[in-house]
Formats: sequence, structure tokens, C-alpha cells
Amino acid sequence: MAAYHATWDLGALRLTPENYALTPPGRMAAHGIAGSFLILVGIGLVLMNGARFAPRRFGLRLARIAGAAGLVTLATWVTDPSSYIFFGILHCIALGSVLALPFVRVLPVFVAVAAALAILAAPRVVGAEWLDAPSLSFLGLGRTMPQTNDYVPLFPWFGLILVGVALARTGLPAFARTTLAGRTARGRLARGLTFAGRHSLAIYLIHQPVLMALLTGLVSLIGPHPQAGVAEFRSLYVRNCVATGGEPAACAAAAACVSDAFRREGLWADKPRSFSPEERLRAQGLSQGCYEAAEGTAPAP
Repeated sequence: MAAYHATWDLGALRLTPENYALTPPGRMAAHGIAGSFLILVGIGLVLMNGARFAPRRFGLRLARIAGAAGLVTLATWVTDPSSYIFFGILHCIALGSVLALPFVRVLPVFVAVAAALAILAAPRVVGAEWLDAPSLSFLGLGRTMPQTNDYVPLFPWFGLILVGVALARTGLPAFARTTLAGRTARGRLARGLTFAGRHSLAIYLIHQPVLMALLTGLVSLIGPHPQAGVAEFRSLYVRNCVATGGEPAACAAAAACVSDAFRREGLWADKPRSFSPEERLRAQGLSQGCYEAAEGTAPAP
């Protein structure tokens, strides 16, 4: 999780050529990390309440998670109101923990498995425009993706909590009979990992501000990466060029030419900015010249 967030921060601060956390492998990693969190939530619920429901411990845990989720919403609303987090991983864990309780002790394991499969499949089967209402966005059954920096809706993600519940209820009795169940942490590394596991919420809340502070200080010292934003610019240029009737090969060659020309002519910026009228005319002229040159050298289809 910390490695993924560090990757995202490096890209957001333009310390890397592009934001690798937003590439397909990066998104797969994000889904894998979130999925592992939620499966562990299900396992933890069984460990805490499997033999006997512990209302006090459960209530305190729920209060901490729900309070942390509220803090995340408030902080992101203040810092980035256009993409604030209204239902992220902590919100899903808090509500999912309550909804999962009947599956922990009351309902048979096969019911948890069936419910998990249905919830995981629901977004591919169910979808209606009225479910895009802001008050129902937490369900994840609408047709559009809301604009937010962290979105972990109940469907399909609550299904992974139930997967964890089913795994724990099925496997923990056998695990309890092994020698591993009685082992204690020995050595600094093992004790450190145990400490981190017991204080994972605090680490989750603290690590990102610490990373951002350190990397912001770094970018203020060394500046952004020389190629930051180039790949994104070229991809957007090609997409717009093709959409207006340009040949894909010529558009790709023109994109490279334009990005180089902008840097050479002082029109390139590390962050998006508005051109003055004079700069816009220069940029249009460079773009047209690059495309005409690329079109003349592009191979015939």
C-alpha cells in the first residue's frame, strides 16, 4: 500500500515521467491491495466474533474506522473538493463490517459464499441511471464513475469481505490445530511486522501525509522530471488528432514533434496552463507545421 501511494505521489508531483500508478499495471496493483484489505477484514471479523460476539470490541473498532473515514472525507473535501473521497476503502470497511455480522456466526458458510459471488457479479448484471444519484453512489451499481480520488463501493467490494469470512470459517478450525497457531513473534523484524499489523489503521492514516511532505520537499529541491507530462501530452494529442480526422501514424509523429517544439519554443509547462492569444497562435502554427510534416513522411495505409 505504501509503495503504491509513493508511486502515485511521485507521479502527482511530476517526479516521474508519468504517473505509473494510473497505468493498467498500477490500477491492477491498486485493486489487488484493496482486495487483500477487504479479505483480511472478513478474516478479522471471524477471529474477533466467531466463537462469541464481542460487542464492546466490535463497537470500538467500528468507531475508530468510521471516525477515520469521516476524517478522510473532511480532509479531502477541504484539499480537493472536486474529487473528495465520499466512499473509499475505510467507508467500505466500516459499513461492510456491520453488514457482514450475520454471515460470521448466524448464517451457514455456503450462504456467505453464494452472497459473495452474487455481490461480486452484481455490477456486471445490474446497472440503471437512477442508481447514479449521489445518495446511491456508495452502492456502485450506477452507469457512470463518480469523480473521486478513492472509490470502493459496496458492489462488488463487499463481496470480498464475505470471501474472507467464508475462508476464515472454513479454514481457521484446521489452522488452530497446527503448530503455526501457537507461534509468537521473535526477532526485530517479526515483532515490527506484528506491531504494524496491530496498528494498521494508524499507519494507513499517517503514511500518506508523511510521504507527500517528504516528496514535496524533494521536488522543491530538484524540480520535476524533465520528461514529466510528455507521454500524457502525446497521448492526448493523438486522441484529439485522430478524432478530428487525422491519420493515426501521422498524429503519433506529430505529437512527438509538437512536444519537442513546445519545449524548444518555451511553450511547455510542467503543469497545465492557459496560453495567451499570442502563445495560442504560435502553438497552433507549430502543431499545424508538425502535422503537415508528419503527414508527408507517414507511410501510406
